[in-house]
Formats: sequence, structure tokens, C-alpha cells
Amino acid sequence: MFTNQNQNKDFIRTIFLKMVFLFAAVVYVPICNSYQESFSSTDFESAASVEETRKKLKNLPKTDIWWNVYGKDQAWYFKNVNLIHPTALIHRYGDISELTSIPKPEISKFKVNSPLGRMEFIQFLNNPQSLTTSVVILQNGKIVFEYYRDQQPYEKTIYWSVTKIIVSMLVGILEDRGLINFDDPVGLHINDLKNSAYGDITIENLMNMSSGLDCPDNYFDKETCYYEYSSAIGDGYWTEESPENPYIFVATLTPEKSSRQGETYQYSGVNTFILGWLVEEKFNSPLQNVISKEIWMKIGAEADGLMLAPRFGVPIMHGGLIARSRDAARVGLLFTPSYGVVSKEKLVSDAFITSIKRPTRFMRKESVPYIQTTKESSYPRYHWDSVFSNGDFFKGGWAGQGFLVNPDKDMVAIYTGYAKDANESQPNFLPILRQVLRHVLSDKTI
Repeated sequence: MFTNQNQNKDFIRTIFLKMVFLFAAVVYVPICNSYQESFSSTDFESAASVEETRKKLKNLPKTDIWWNVYGKDQAWYFKNVNLIHPTALIHRYGDISELTSIPKPEISKFKVNSPLGRMEFIQFLNNPQSLTTSVVILQNGKIVFEYYRDQQPYEKTIYWSVTKIIVSMLVGILEDRGLINFDDPVGLHINDLKNSAYGDITIENLMNMSSGLDCPDNYFDKETCYYEYSSAIGDGYWTEESPENPYIFVATLTPEKSSRQGETYQYSGVNTFILGWLVEEKFNSPLQNVISKEIWMKIGAEADGLMLAPRFGVPIMHGGLIARSRDAARVGLLFTPSYGVVSKEKLVSDAFITSIKRPTRFMRKESVPYIQTTKESSYPRYHWDSVFSNGDFFKGGWAGQGFLVNPDKDMVAIYTGYAKDANESQPNFLPILRQVLRHVLSDKTI
């Protein structure tokens, strides 16, 4: 009798466990993303062989900067920057925040108008003329589309000028905490800049690329003030004669005054460097450590991030972020109502987002090649390239990266890519992406 009771209990326990496992298979597995499953050791695929790695590094330019290479080689270098130059670690911490994946098949099937003709979105991405290597789209905090080509999900690629949004966020955090005022001249907070050409420029005007000082981005003319700055920090090609301390270089820089501050928009990574310097001064810590403490350790990142730091450990503040696509998407969520998916804190305040929405009336002094635009009315604000009338905030990175958020519609879209040649002749991806976001996701819930 006693034995039969035990057998009955074992039978019931077995049936119960089978029901639990069946429930997990039916309910849990579908909402787990295939990306996380691919991280099992049996499914792991190496992105490059030993021979390929040696060959790529051996073929790096000897008398020019490493990124001045195009096509598939550039795509490889973008994913392997840490093999080319030193990097500074951005530390993650704690549990990984789960990003639930609920794919929307209609995104892939949506027909877009592109320079290659009218075709399904997925057909465009798979076309050899498309140089986009990853796309991650989230709606209401959930992944609704994820795509990789010539890039493994675990790979960390450089985001170039998208980095400027990270610096801008940190400056916003300083203001939220009452540590600065955007109307303050930057020299009030950075003593080394107090008597410099930039000392009287307000933080607001640095945030809006409207310093009035003539030192625009120039990636190829080594005689310009910007290229000298980029050489000092390691973004441009440098020699023994190049300046080696970007802090001293910027503090002693005397660019011509092209207009009164606050009147003209002129894109310059020098402005971002000064804001990054401000962040370092107020937090009393290198920029990569501030990013770690104030952002990366709070978003449940899947992996440590990196900052490209080629010379003397100074991170490229205007364009050095290196991260997984999903972790970049986590940063994007901080601008949306779904920030709670990745962070217990509201790291980007409503006041800061409202300020980004406030239109500027700058005259654009000149365009920047990689700032992708559309015919729709937009304006630059707080290091965003374009704030559109439908609420999209967009920031582009040189040669194919993009970071788009829409706080009102609770959407995030992140993409990476590369350039085919020096003229960046690949199709402009931003208008194509925005077609999808407007017509498939606009004002809809999952």
C-alpha cells in the first residue's frame, strides 16, 4: 500500500513536470528571441578566420588613416576596430535586460520606394547594392524586426558620430542635477578654456553646433583646424609632427569667427569634444567611465561597450562608440516611454526630450556628407542631425550608421553599415527606413 502511494506520487509529479515543460515550450519559447538562443556554444560562428584577420590587418593603409578604405574591407574594419587601435572599456553590470522579440512579418514584406526600384524591404536589404549590415527596430519596447548581414549579432561595430548623442545625454543629466546651466559659458566650468576662443560659448550653443567659430568637420584636408584636432585625438592620420594632446590643442585653438554664436549651424566634432571634456570635469572621471556608471551599468547591457581611444587613452568623444546593435537599441529606449524595459531610472528626462523638440532657426552653413536627410522639414538640435515634424529624432554616423527614436510613438530603430567608396554611393537608407516606420508601425500597437 505504501509503495503504491509513492508510485502514484511519482506518476503525478512526472505528469506535472511534463505539463510545466510543455507550458514553457508553448508560451515562453516563442517570446524568447532567436538572437539569445544563437549564443549557445554549439551555434556560435566565428566572424573571421585567423588567416583573414592577419590579411586584413596587414593590408591597413601605411600612410593614411585606417578608415579611409571602402567596401567589404571597411565593413570588416568597422567590426574589428579593437584589433587596430587601443580602446577604452565601457563596463556593463548586473542582469541583462530582456528584449522580447515579437516579429512583425509585414515589415519585411512592406514595399519601399528605393533608388533600386520598388521592392519589399527585405529584398532591398538583401540586395548587393544595399550596404546596411544590421537593423534593429523596436516598438513599445519590443523587437519587431531584426536583421544582420555580414555582421554577427554579437559583433561590436563602431557607430561614429552617433556617439555624439551619448555625450549630449550626459550633458542633459548634468543639467537635470543642477550641476550646470545651459546658458553658462563653458569656460565657467572648464578652467583651461576660460580664456580660450571657446570660453564664452554657452553650453546651449555648443549643444546646437552654433558656436560661431569656423572649424567645421573636414576628414581629408590635413591642413584644416578640424583635421589637426582629429589627428591630436587619433581620429585622423597622425605623424610625429601632429599635436598629441587634444585638450591643449582645443584650449589654444584660434579659429576665425564666422558669425555670432547661436546664429549659424556649423557641424564640428570639436563642439562635442568640449562637451565631453565638460562631462569629465563635472563627474571627475574619464568619459568612458562616466558612460559606464551613468548609462551602461543601468541599462542591462548584454556586453561591455568600447570607446575608440587611439592616442594616450583619450576616447574619441565625437565618434568612438563601439557596441552591439541590441545594446545601442537599449540606449535608444531611454528616449521612449518604454525606458523601464531596460532601466529602473528615467535617465533621459521629459524636460530634455521637450527641449530637443523645440525648433531651432539656424542657417546651415554647409552640409555634412554623411548626415542623411529627406525632403521633409527638419531641424538640428542637441547633436541630433534632424528632428522631423512627425517626432522622429535622427542621428547619423559616417559611412552608414543610424540612430532613430520617436518618443511620441515609442519607436526605436538602429542600423549599421559601411560605404562603397569615397563618394558614399550607397542608397540613402534613412528615407527607406522611415517609409517602413511611418506606414507599418505609425500609431499602431503590438
